[in-house]
Amino acid sequence: MDLRPASVLRWLFDTEHGARDRLLPRWLFLRALGAIYFSAFFSLFFQIRGLIGPGGILPATEYLRAVTNSIGFARFWYAPTLLWFSAGNHMLMALCWTGLAASVLLIINIFPRGMLLLCFVCFISFVSAASEFSGYQSDGMLLEAGFISLFLAPPGFRPGLAANGPPMRASIFLLLWEWFRIYFESGIAKIASGDPQWRHFTAMDEYYQNGPLPTWIGWYAEHLPHWVHAASAFGTLALELVLVWMLFLPRRVRIICFFIVTPWQIGIILTANYTFLNYLVLALGIFLLDDWFLAHFVRQSWKAQLTQPTQTASEAVVSSETQSPRWQQAWARHLATAKLAVTAVMFAWLFYSSTVLLLWMIWPAAPFPPRPVAALQPFRIADRYGLFAVMTRGRYEIEFQGSNDGENWLPYQFRFKPQNPYEAPRIYAPYQPRFDWNLWFASLGHWRSNPIVPRTEERLLEGSPEVLALFAGNPFPQPPRQIRVLLWQYWFTSKQEKREQGLWWRRQLLGNYAPTLGHDASGRIIAIEWPPELPPRQ
Repeated sequence: MDLRPASVLRWLFDTEHGARDRLLPRWLFLRALGAIYFSAFFSLFFQIRGLIGPGGILPATEYLRAVTNSIGFARFWYAPTLLWFSAGNHMLMALCWTGLAASVLLIINIFPRGMLLLCFVCFISFVSAASEFSGYQSDGMLLEAGFISLFLAPPGFRPGLAANGPPMRASIFLLLWEWFRIYFESGIAKIASGDPQWRHFTAMDEYYQNGPLPTWIGWYAEHLPHWVHAASAFGTLALELVLVWMLFLPRRVRIICFFIVTPWQIGIILTANYTFLNYLVLALGIFLLDDWFLAHFVRQSWKAQLTQPTQTASEAVVSSETQSPRWQQAWARHLATAKLAVTAVMFAWLFYSSTVLLLWMIWPAAPFPPRPVAALQPFRIADRYGLFAVMTRGRYEIEFQGSNDGENWLPYQFRFKPQNPYEAPRIYAPYQPRFDWNLWFASLGHWRSNPIVPRTEERLLEGSPEVLALFAGNPFPQPPRQIRVLLWQYWFTSKQEKREQGLWWRRQLLGNYAPTLGHDASGRIIAIEWPPELPPRQ
């Protein structure tokens, strides 16, 4: 390999010198990414108006107004969203419809670069304006992968495998770098947190029960012997801190790594609902493989495309030089050079920011310039990850109840999170129920720190149809006069309890979580009863 700087830059960032052994992984990854984008927009389609619409829990207009009051004109950089033009229900649904259409076209490989751009713009428009409903690491993972994929995707309207336009090496490296950081930073976070459950290998003993949205398979996994849970905790740390370094070893070792991490991710998918997160990690792992390995599983016509020589773009330019004026040739060369320079600077910026964030986890006082990192933060394309640094020690559930007389209370049934002790927890990932998910986080803290709870009470008193659609049903034909919020603690039942009573859960009422709200004589919403101080939860 020519080690001169110009040659290295072309090798990394010029598609004419791209990775010709990653055509099949690219094709598979982009189809998977389209499916993941589809799941994200599909779930938003049914929730977005109740979450951030004008009649929703946390309207985007209020959030964007607060951003404007705080930072003025810089708001367009620190909240990059199309909702600055309008945040009404029509605009919100337009984002969902556009994202759904673009993701389907990406799946069927029509104009992939354009569709990736539409998906990215629509998704970041939601994430940037959704305040509390977009604070998940999975959102940052998808935005980062989606942005890098803009440089990975082949040009053209119907490119197929695009054997004459191999994927940029730097884009593959950054996607694998994201895959590595998701694992390794999660391992670092577990060690840095000092959580004794990870130190004593007891972190998995109640993991299946206490996670945000368990599955029925998780119920059975919870009842496995302790040594299995201890081995799972040790295996998690070993995989995240040690095994992922196999990425940087020779080809055969990387393939072995793929066959270790893939079953691991499938096990997580079956025992917990982490939306599209694990599906994205699975998709990123495709780049551990290459065409030589995947060619055994594709049809003969594709094998021919992988082996036959192709004409590169530069060869096509050379063959047509005699037909083009010199000024056009010079202009094309200058344009290609400028494109290469911009791409190199952008990727260097991404790599610097993500690397510094990782190093700060290990060495918080490291003297790296923070401004390049901070400038990218609003776009979530170079994020820090750290999954389950501290394991929750109990499962708590919030329940909304309404009443017309203050004596008889009827609960609002949730669509996804545990509530009925006789109902088995389900598997619905990659669907992402952001309302139910956020209530799990809220249950671990104080209601004053979780405005979605009292705001939901207000919307239920108003009878907001958008917020009511977030629930499985409405027990009141007309809005009730009072709304209260209860806090329960849940446990998986024992094998005997399930066998004899059919119960998946047992629960205990801890008390009121938030103020009980109602209407005064003038129709204003007021607090009727304030909650007692509940014991700390973690």
